[in-house]
Amino acid sequence: MTKRKRQQGYYTKRMKAVQEGSNEEVLLADIRNLLKSDSSRERHISEEGDRGSEAVLSRVSLERGSNVEVRISALSSTGDGLGISPTSDHVFIVPFTLPGDVVNARVVTHFPQDHYTTTDFLSVVQPSSHRHDALVQCPYFAKCSGCQFQMLSYEEQLAHKKTILEKAYRNFSNLAPELIPAVGDTIGSPMQYGYRTKLTPHFDGPPGSNSRKFRKDSAERPGFSEVPPIGFMVKGTRRTMDIEDCPIGTDAVRDGLKKERKRIANEISKYKRGATILLRETTVTTTTEKPQHQPPSTPDIPSSTSNGTDTTLSPSEGTLPNSQTADPPPSPSSTTTKTYLTDQNALSTEHIGPYTFLNPAGAFFQNNNSILPIFTSYIRAHILPPPNLTTITTTQPPHKITHLIDTYSGSGLFSITLSPLFTSTLGIDIAPSSIASATSNARLNNIPNATFITGDSANIFAHVMTPAEESVVVIDPPRKGCDDGFLRQLLRYGPARVVYVSCNVHTQARDVGILVRGGKDGCGNDDDDGDNAGDGDRREKEKEKAERADGSDDSDRQGGKRRVKYRIETLQGFDFFPQTGHVEGVAILQREDHEQIVDVVDEKC
Repeated sequence: MTKRKRQQGYYTKRMKAVQEGSNEEVLLADIRNLLKSDSSRERHISEEGDRGSEAVLSRVSLERGSNVEVRISALSSTGDGLGISPTSDHVFIVPFTLPGDVVNARVVTHFPQDHYTTTDFLSVVQPSSHRHDALVQCPYFAKCSGCQFQMLSYEEQLAHKKTILEKAYRNFSNLAPELIPAVGDTIGSPMQYGYRTKLTPHFDGPPGSNSRKFRKDSAERPGFSEVPPIGFMVKGTRRTMDIEDCPIGTDAVRDGLKKERKRIANEISKYKRGATILLRETTVTTTTEKPQHQPPSTPDIPSSTSNGTDTTLSPSEGTLPNSQTADPPPSPSSTTTKTYLTDQNALSTEHIGPYTFLNPAGAFFQNNNSILPIFTSYIRAHILPPPNLTTITTTQPPHKITHLIDTYSGSGLFSITLSPLFTSTLGIDIAPSSIASATSNARLNNIPNATFITGDSANIFAHVMTPAEESVVVIDPPRKGCDDGFLRQLLRYGPARVVYVSCNVHTQARDVGILVRGGKDGCGNDDDDGDNAGDGDRREKEKEKAERADGSDDSDRQGGKRRVKYRIETLQGFDFFPQTGHVEGVAILQREDHEQIVDVVDEKC
């Protein structure tokens, strides 16, 4: 639990355990590296210790709310500026700043054990040569928590995001530098503003409405006396600021924000608590000319939505339509318009090249449609080995990969767009709703070789029948990355290639490091029979022991197991969210030495 105390006139915090891959962990790594870059820092810590550091800092005002002038030395991977204190042993974190800026900032909280202080940005005293405030297109910038880099040229944003990927693998992969290839230049978004197809503004409940008294008796909960702020969080706080427009949203989403704000203002008396508003762009296709003798299509059933625009669902409302009832991709005889949805269960339509995807508006789908054709084309070009790259010996053909296994498949983005390259495509997800969407999208796009199944996280590859040396696995996990059980199962299966896509390059680097080393401890089994093993892991181990006992495991030979390791072929960043500190990472991995047999039964690897 986070503890706060008042010490020497300023507020301090002792942080709770830092979660792997979190912004806190990434920020701490950047802070330590910045301080270590000054050799005097290491001497000071060894001679003085933390108490000596506190004594020196007592000469710098860290009173909460006090102003400090900070020269920014570096830009963190979280998008915040980092400035070293006059004592050279402490870092001020200042949002909305760039290296070379001299700024005024207000102290928020001091973390003495980790040698940093968070601040609020106030003003620029002396601008950096990198700062171009004329580029800013949003009146809320430098207050709203959404964007960090509107004052930075787009070329420099892309260059910074390349360093984010480089630092992620340097700090979190636990790999020797020679095992990490050069990171490619970040591939930019065709649209730097007006690209975001989903926004979720919100408003808080009436003052005092969340107290224990009213949580128990909702009938007595007070209502709103005025329209609350509707928008996004103020940077570094839990306060909501009123946002009338958001220029990174698409035109349809921005139109929806204006209309929904007006609707809520007119209906605020109906609300007793806060709410989040879904604004999801969708494409409506209108056919202006139909071929003669075409059989009439099943009429669409209008669905009323709160956005005031006409939306259509399939005749069986609440289910995903098939290819006979869905809107076709745009063609010369069709016109498309963009509108927005607010209903979580309404179906949104996305066109990516020749493919069409229908998904519940509240479900996950990439929020920058403009970059998706470039993104999927890159993966299509790299998912198979390049010419003359062999998997076992130089006497074999370049590859014999004919099967795709798409884990964390969602609604089938990779399974469908990559399907022409493979004889069979298998999508696996633990969410039945995602499997339903993917199955329908495969049917909608006439993909005959794609199958989707609901997987058991404890045995995700149980229904994979294709040989490992003929298969490639695509991984696109949530921000927390892959859990240990999944990585063990992946190493045990040992596909010829792995494509790891991630919205958090730091957890990606951690997981890729494990795959390159062949396991957490450098071997492919990573068995742990301790009491902390979960039920899924225990089931895996019991199955593995049974297989060893009856000799049915093909990868077990005379008490040995295959050691599977991977080599990083390419690392590439994509800018899905211009003006922000986020970067999407794609790592292409090639299996190595997959025929090596090692004895791991009687000795610990």
